[in-house]
Amino acid sequence: MPVPRSTKKATPAKKSRIPDFKTIEEEAEFWDTHSTTEFEDEFEPMDEDIEFVMVRAQPKKPMTIRLEPDVVTLLTREAKSVGVGASTLARMAVLKYLKDCGRGTMIHRDAPKRKRSKGAA
Repeated sequence: MPVPRSTKKATPAKKSRIPDFKTIEEEAEFWDTHSTTEFEDEFEPMDEDIEFVMVRAQPKKPMTIRLEPDVVTLLTREAKSVGVGASTLARMAVLKYLKDCGRGTMIHRDAPKRKRSKGAA
């Protein structure tokens, strides 16, 4: 299976047209606007077998919120413009809010559960 040279040590003779990325988001943005066919000459065959592993996200618990119809319309329109569903955009906004107010560290799959103190109901 061919892979981009940017994942291997670059040879000094030919510089890759695929940039080095500082973040996954930066790389995703690049590949969203480019086709791998533009860089076919930079791919090299691999001798090793590659195994792809899917990691499933933590199951989400549904929650109902009540919004005015005009708010739902605006949320749906904005979600469509960024390419996600309205409930996904709402979830992203809630997570951003919690992160911005310093409570985002509470949202972690591996975070230990808080112990109840004696006398807590």
